[in-house]
This record gives sequence, structure tokens and C-alpha cells, in this order.
Amino acid sequence: MSNTTPRVRELNLYRQYFDLVAAGTKTIEVRVKYPHLADLAAGDVIRFCIKGADETCEVEVKRVIEYAGFGALLDGEGPSNVNPTASRDEQLANIRAIYPPEKEALGALAIRIELIS
Repeated sequence: MSNTTPRVRELNLYRQYFDLVAAGTKTIEVRVKYPHLADLAAGDVIRFCIKGADETCEVEVKRVIEYAGFGALLDGEGPSNVNPTASRDEQLANIRAIYPPEKEALGALAIRIELIS
């Protein structure tokens, strides 16, 4: 029997993506492979926050897969899992507006998440 407590990470989300996560319809979170996320693993918990608001929601990380870039990530994971309200091309443009090419070059993480009720 293990007494290990899952690691909890706090990450900010824009309102539109937070609402999709909180509704359980966004099952893949996209992040750049920054050093502080390099060891993110299944079983970890992410507490998503909206900057400047008190709202949070928690998800369990089910798996983490690294891709060379955002296009490959969307193709590998399915755009509807990342954002069910936007087309692949819209999502790619939106993600690249958040993360410039030098950030994408660090690697793209597809984080499979499940809402904790």
C-alpha cells in the first residue's frame, strides 16, 4: 500500500479553455515542454486557474506525450480533444498566437486530462 500523495501543479488557463476543461469536454491540454513541466507524469494533479479570478478546477493527468510541434500534436491527438469548439486550423493559429516559434521548438506536450469531480 502506498501513502504517496500526487504532485499538484498550478497552471493558468484562458477563460475559454478553462470552461472547456471544467465542463469535461477538453481532454487534451497543450503546453510547451518547459523545464518545470518536463517531469509531468500520469497520476499528477493539475489545478487550473484563471489569472485574476478565484475559480479553479482540478484534473488528473492520465498520460503525457511529447510531439515535435503543435501540428503533429493536433494530428496525433485529434483536434476535438484539444478544443471541441474550433477547427484544426483555428486551433493551430490560436496555439501559435500564444506560443511563438522559439517556444514551439522546445517541444509540444499533449497532456491527457480527466476532470476530478
